Amino acid sequence: MSFKENYVKHILPELQKELGIENPMQLPRIEKIVLNMGIGTYVAAGNKDFSSLRSDLALIAGQLPRIAHSRKAISNFKLRKGMPVGMMVTLRGERMYHFLEKLITVILPRVRDFRGISGRSFDAAGNFNFGIKEHTIFPEVPQLDVVKPHGLQITVKFKTETKDHSKALLDKLGFPFSR
Repeated sequence: MSFKENYVKHILPELQKELGIENPMQLPRIEKIVLNMGIGTYVAAGNKDFSSLRSDLALIAGQLPRIAHSRKAISNFKLRKGMPVGMMVTLRGERMYHFLEKLITVILPRVRDFRGISGRSFDAAGNFNFGIKEHTIFPEVPQLDVVKPHGLQITVKFKTETKDHSKALLDKLGFPFSR
């Protein structure tokens, strides 16, 4: 049984009973997952070629990232208008469920001295944000080609009413929260 089938057939009905929601359309649902990688310091250090980071993020997500450019110049940060400052990927549908399954079952258990992710990283809208310090924990990234490990921010966006419903859904999915 795939992760999505388990989510739809088992987890959502259990969550509906647990939260006491009568209408199944009011259940919290995962809308999208956004992966962000900041490359501003990498480019500012004189590295003009960030194609290796772009290919690493593409391997992690399964699709090419979009390059974010600076909108204005800030002299204190040696930032010029139009410089690349980040990359982002938005995952929806099958890729989103595949990435979430891979994150929960393979990637987070591989982290050395992993004690769980803080459950306080929910914003007011119920979305969950957390960071990974090294993108090299993903098995798709070739370890020999990595020049410098980079951080990665992961945002899980929900359609929900409260952040408690979002946390309950992630708990049911088996997300490793710290106790």
